[in-house]
Amino acid sequence: MNEKNEQGKRAARDRLVRQRERQKARERRRRMLIVGSGLVAVLGLAAVVGVIAANTGGKSKTAGPVAAPSGATGKDSLAIQIGADNAPSTLTIWEDFRCPVCAQFEKAFRDTIHQLERTGQIKTEYRLATIIDTNLGGSGSLRAANAAACAQDVGKFSAYHDVLYRNQPPETDDAFGDNAKLTELSGKVPGLDTAAFRGCVEDGKHDGWVEKSNAAFLKGGFEGTPSVLLNGELIFPKKGNEPLNVAKLKKWVAEANKGKKPGTVTPAPSGS
Repeated sequence: MNEKNEQGKRAARDRLVRQRERQKARERRRRMLIVGSGLVAVLGLAAVVGVIAANTGGKSKTAGPVAAPSGATGKDSLAIQIGADNAPSTLTIWEDFRCPVCAQFEKAFRDTIHQLERTGQIKTEYRLATIIDTNLGGSGSLRAANAAACAQDVGKFSAYHDVLYRNQPPETDDAFGDNAKLTELSGKVPGLDTAAFRGCVEDGKHDGWVEKSNAAFLKGGFEGTPSVLLNGELIFPKKGNEPLNVAKLKKWVAEANKGKKPGTVTPAPSGS
């Protein structure tokens, strides 16, 4: 009887272990989705669907020579800066052009960010990732990021960046994987649709740079896109236990800039 009891106990323990492992796996998957109710509430969305978390187990492939776009800044020239060089605060935004929550973030915060840039309160560093390509397949994240880098070469990154998000296809639709679609959208930015831009897009001139940026994103340990930092401190999807909203963004920037002069005012980004 004792032996049977021990066997029963071992079987019960084994079942408990398996149950805990299954629970841990579900929890890991849950954490990998940065589409939780808090984020939805912050952006005022009814629903956000799609896998947008970083697959940290993936490896960034090599896409050829690394050709940074004109004016890229930061370590390894992986950031595209908008705003005054001498702005007192830096907003860093990690984005993926296929990421639906990135588009929702842009819709919610775009005007505020541009206003803070125009008044010299911040400079924004855009850093690009390709995690949707990794998670769902396709090449739209890479192709769109390369096209945005091509727009940066002629000083039109900000306007084209906004056009891409305003015209973002559904997450599972790899429409941005078609270079023809990207050049078509460039027509919404005055002066961008040129032979040089089209050649840059078709040749994948900045593919290697995009892949290097994505590798830096994975190495950074971020949970997903968008990930937003103010002077190096994560503030989106939340700062500590406080979710981000427009009022808090303005408040936190004002607090960070207290006693500091605004940067040299730059022209407003041209829209589509």
